[in-house]
Amino acid sequence: MQAATILVVDDESLIRYALTERLTAEGYRVLEADTAAGAVAKSDDGVDLVLLDYRLPDGDGLAALKRIKERDPDTLVILLTAYSSVETAVEAIKQGAYHYVNKPFNLDEIVLLVEKALETTRLRREVRSLRATQAQPYAFDRIVGEAPALAAVKALLKKVATSPASTVLLTGESGTGKDLAAKVIHYNSSRASKPFMNITCSALPEALMESELFGHERGAFTGADRQKRGLFETADGGTVFLDEIGEMVPGLQAKLLRFLEEKTFRRVGGSSDIHVDVRVISATNRHLRDEVKEGRFREDLFYRLNVLPINLPPLRERRDDIPSLVTFYVDAYNAEFKKRVSAVSPDVMRHLQAYAWPGNIRELRNAVERAMLLADGDALRVEDFAVAGGSGVKLDDKVELPAEGINLDDLERSLVVQALERTGWNQTKAASLLGLNRDQIRYRVEKFGLERTVKP
Repeated sequence: MQAATILVVDDESLIRYALTERLTAEGYRVLEADTAAGAVAKSDDGVDLVLLDYRLPDGDGLAALKRIKERDPDTLVILLTAYSSVETAVEAIKQGAYHYVNKPFNLDEIVLLVEKALETTRLRREVRSLRATQAQPYAFDRIVGEAPALAAVKALLKKVATSPASTVLLTGESGTGKDLAAKVIHYNSSRASKPFMNITCSALPEALMESELFGHERGAFTGADRQKRGLFETADGGTVFLDEIGEMVPGLQAKLLRFLEEKTFRRVGGSSDIHVDVRVISATNRHLRDEVKEGRFREDLFYRLNVLPINLPPLRERRDDIPSLVTFYVDAYNAEFKKRVSAVSPDVMRHLQAYAWPGNIRELRNAVERAMLLADGDALRVEDFAVAGGSGVKLDDKVELPAEGINLDDLERSLVVQALERTGWNQTKAASLLGLNRDQIRYRVEKFGLERTVKP
């Protein structure tokens, strides 16, 4: 392991000599400088820590400290001075000094302080490396596809990621990749080094959800035996992703609106306001405008969330992207399952592109995963996409196309009406017949103007 590099900056040669000899004996690589300009220049030479004198011939150490931190905010600086005062110490910490040591000093104490500082440096670098590794799966090229509808979304995601906007609303059917889009925004923004916190708004009852978001004080409710920080507080400087925001209960909607307006909140059972800086990304597969009309979602909160709306297109509207997506997932599962599938037959790809994919990208990914698990050879076959019990994607089912052709919208409308009539206009049952969820059937009911015929 390479020895840490320490820069010793002092205009007194005896102090430089003493520090250099002791630190070298401890196994460190030591550089020296006797001026502020020399300190700034040598701080670029792979320096891990700077021992910086407060008084130097060409300026004070605080000015040098500021310039060193501007070049690399992660460089730790310990200020050495014979002119100690509370004001000097406070200003040094404000400028980013790690610690402040009075002269004359004890060399043993300096060594211990250096060890502690270098451990802090090591931990910071590990955290930075870990976060960089976490960000790799969320580069913009991980959003696979070049269809016009998706290209517009990717361009918008890039703009949003680099903007200071504090709220983003992701909409689209289930399985279109809203969670991936949220992470792409976060990990390609200036907030990437800070936490990304994810919560599903339908996963917890109201009381627990409030505690998860805002935290609670000890004794706030039965079982609250200690103080707890919520997601907003934990994510300070980063991003909070609120999935299924349309499921949030009215009481929490009001609290969320206050937070978005004021950037402050109170823990459950708390009496003081807490201020944090977070970006809030919300996602929903519901039509929030309709939810507002029905009185299930606050209109003021909707407009506050809808500052930057991004709608992710369903897979059926970007069928030309299916080959690229299939190749992407085949490569991923080859690595995960230790397989060597190198081809997808044209017949399989034709069926994949013809299928409606009501579950969108999530369904395609699951279908390819099943096929990869079942595949015995180096190519995926039609039969690999069907599993026992009739589940899976039935790629061998055929619908004969009339010689004169057909209007797909008319066919879709006819199938929706038939499913509704067969189920007594029960949207949930009709959705099940068509392999859709309730929101997807509601979308089609609205799309084809069937609301008036749907019985309550």
